[in-house]
Amino acid sequence: MSNELVVDVQPKEVSIAILENKRLVELQKEARNISFSVGDIYLGKVKKLMPGLNAAFVDVGYEKDAFLHYLDLGAQFNSCAKFVKQSLSDRKRILSISKFNTLPDIDKEGTVSDILKVGQEVLVQIAKEPISSKGPRLTAEISFAGRFLVLIPFADKVSVSQKIKSSEEKARLKQLIQSIKPKNFGVIVRTVAENKRVAELDNELKTLVKCWEDSLLKLQKAKTPSLIFEETGRTVGVIRDIFNTSFESIHVNEETVFQQIYNYVSLIAPERKDIVKLYKGDLPIFDHFAITKQIKSSFGKTVSFKSGAYLIIEHTEALHVIDVNSGNRSKSTSDQESNAIDVNMYAAEEIARQLRLRDMGGIIVIDYIDMQDPENRQKLYDRMKELMAADRAKHNILPLSKFGLMQITRQRVRPALDINTNEDCPTCFGKGTIRPSILFTDRLEDKIAYMVNKLKIKNFYLHVHPFIAAFINQGFFSLKWQWKCKYTFHFKLIPDQSLAFLEYKFYNKEKEEIDLKEEIEIK
Repeated sequence: MSNELVVDVQPKEVSIAILENKRLVELQKEARNISFSVGDIYLGKVKKLMPGLNAAFVDVGYEKDAFLHYLDLGAQFNSCAKFVKQSLSDRKRILSISKFNTLPDIDKEGTVSDILKVGQEVLVQIAKEPISSKGPRLTAEISFAGRFLVLIPFADKVSVSQKIKSSEEKARLKQLIQSIKPKNFGVIVRTVAENKRVAELDNELKTLVKCWEDSLLKLQKAKTPSLIFEETGRTVGVIRDIFNTSFESIHVNEETVFQQIYNYVSLIAPERKDIVKLYKGDLPIFDHFAITKQIKSSFGKTVSFKSGAYLIIEHTEALHVIDVNSGNRSKSTSDQESNAIDVNMYAAEEIARQLRLRDMGGIIVIDYIDMQDPENRQKLYDRMKELMAADRAKHNILPLSKFGLMQITRQRVRPALDINTNEDCPTCFGKGTIRPSILFTDRLEDKIAYMVNKLKIKNFYLHVHPFIAAFINQGFFSLKWQWKCKYTFHFKLIPDQSLAFLEYKFYNKEKEEIDLKEEIEIK
């Protein structure tokens, strides 16, 4: 299986697409000014204790107070709290965690009122981003994630991933990390560390310790609430978590982000740094890699998948519901049971892809087509477990109930990605009436004349729907060439699949959009 990662950097957001054999399986979008991402560390202040929930609400600067449960304080919370208090009381001296005298672990069965007080300053990390009407969820067990290791201050324990099966390799890694880690730091050895050399692990451990030391410098000057440590951008984070030998290429359309990814890949896999490529084409990068069309067909309420069969996907506050329908599918056999298992098996493939693609979390209920044969029900359950094995999010799948329903719980740390595939009319803006379509190219020419003659902009890009671009380009002396000869030779016509049929956008040579909607209204 060949994997590709395509990164589309726009002024307001970064979109990351993961392709498996050219098929879109994951899509992540991140606003460029985002805050409160998973992994960010804040100095917060306890605002309210909730003994009934055994939890506290903490002010970290978000519009709603964040939630911190007693079980998320971590066994070493007393040590961390003492360290933070001493650091804030003496801002001129930076404490060394290796020389710090740790305190006993907190009681697993204790209560939040015994540990926290209103107004107390606490060091916390975002465990779940704000979702719907809820604020962020926090943990006080601080950690710094790398590709091979996870560093946990105050823990002083080494754990090795259970997915490493070799007992000899587990013992080697544990002994190795014990010998090189500083005192009062705990380390979790990740699966990808298997068979790695000492130098690689030591180098990453030093990098993670440096992240902790940099955080201490910020902590010394911090006032609550404030950001102490910012997790690496989601693009680098995705590469850190999934990068492996199956990746053939990573394409980026912006120089700065390209350099960040190139530097990171050079650090973790120097021999493979050349797979990171800067895309310089005129077409939007998602159009070039046929991702835009897949997004349009894969999101929305109805998703078709095989021979007329389709899914209906509904999202609610409490859960996600997926209904499987055979539609107008032509049955290959007259046997209803065979047809049902056939559709359900194809549906399982698409559902497993949709869960990753939309990053759906929480409770998912799937209404498959009813099957009477217990063997077929077991076969579908086994197939679903096999397809979900590649999903990085923690999940649990229950067998089909007697009503034909399958229940899945899937880890939710971010809001589900929901892209509206319906398009507003770009010419009437929802009013219901438009100018004659035959005059559309005349209006485009008016806009070009306005750009060149009034705004004095001669270098620009005109993005239109691919069908419109084909019409403008047709013929020996096409409309495009007529406009070039009449106005300027320095503009480019770009077919853009993300635009509606009669929609257009102008961009300057720096790829910044030139908004001419006001001109539309005036005329």
